[in-house]
Amino acid sequence: MEEILEAIQAFRVRKGWDVSDTPHILAKSTFVEAGELLECFIQDEIKQADIESELADVLMYALSLAMDLDLDVKTIITKKLVDVDRRYPDPQP
Repeated sequence: MEEILEAIQAFRVRKGWDVSDTPHILAKSTFVEAGELLECFIQDEIKQADIESELADVLMYALSLAMDLDLDVKTIITKKLVDVDRRYPDPQP
């Protein structure tokens, strides 16, 4: 995971986006890209390459936001899994 975070940040630095992106911009960009991902599934023909591209956009923006806010992705996801598990018990067999 650390390797991909470093690659994303190096890319952002190279493009100057580490300076221009704000948390607000990153959150809006994640939302826009999530909409584009959704569009992949409402078309007549589902294209794997389009799904991969849009999902990558969503993940890169979300991970950039986490890095800029100094949030540990593993920690916040683990906390969320615990919370969701508590709210949604396993189905009974």
